[in-house]
Amino acid sequence: MATMLSQFRPTLWSSKLIVDTDEAFVFANVVNRDYQGEITGKGNIVKINEIGDISVSDYTENEDITISTLTGAQKELVIDQAKYFAFNVDDVLTAQANVNVMSAAMRKAAHAIADTVDSHIAGKYGEAGVATSNLGDSGTDLDVYATHLTATSSLLGVFTAMNRYADEANMPTQGRFFVIPPWLHSYITFAGLVDNTSKGGLKLMPPSVGNGFVGQFMGFNLYVSNNVSNDGTTFRCMFGTPDAISFAGQVTKVESGRVEKQFGDYVKGLYVYGSKVVRPDHLGVAYLAAGGLST
Repeated sequence: MATMLSQFRPTLWSSKLIVDTDEAFVFANVVNRDYQGEITGKGNIVKINEIGDISVSDYTENEDITISTLTGAQKELVIDQAKYFAFNVDDVLTAQANVNVMSAAMRKAAHAIADTVDSHIAGKYGEAGVATSNLGDSGTDLDVYATHLTATSSLLGVFTAMNRYADEANMPTQGRFFVIPPWLHSYITFAGLVDNTSKGGLKLMPPSVGNGFVGQFMGFNLYVSNNVSNDGTTFRCMFGTPDAISFAGQVTKVESGRVEKQFGDYVKGLYVYGSKVVRPDHLGVAYLAAGGLST
């Protein structure tokens, strides 16, 4: 019997893994991948150049102008994360299966990697640089459960405050995001903010916005993720614009072979990645709790 390896193409599998991983990402939809093609393996460092502020001065006729020298700085995006997957498929299982076992396993591997990467990006909340109030903090969260049954003031208060802080930080209006846990999405739905476009309610948008996208409200693209950083009570919900975090990830190896002393094939792959908060002034956090409702 011909093994599945007779049709195995590492390059094709690598491409498929990337595609399937992208479909499973949520947090990776709210970062930029400007340096995606510049990595080859773990330990790579991408130098990110920045240009300092340029001053504007008064002009007076017949007087010399002052020419300032551009200042710059560099930040480093370090590819410091490496994850692998490895599995084997027995020949008997392959012969008896009604589906392509290897393809299904590769999809599972891609989704597992995506879940791990999402949690990694979600952990960047601690590097947010936008100063906020009325959105809770690391010591005292904001309980949005207490009033949501009788009014939408708590929910609207959160979005209003985020808009204020985003505007004060000069965040671009295009691409603003807010990543929330499922329970908060249910609050927004219950409060009647969904499909109420005449009053600024949640607006459905094309699916091309990315996995986890559930709509737009008060200028923010809303994404739902189970990977929002939390301690079981307090959820650190990030908001901002995609230029805040740079992310780069790459499948560097996909290999296959026959399992020694068994009748089966194995596949193993290596995925390396890293992320950097390059614009902390475009990243904020709302510390929210579900209060009386079990999460």
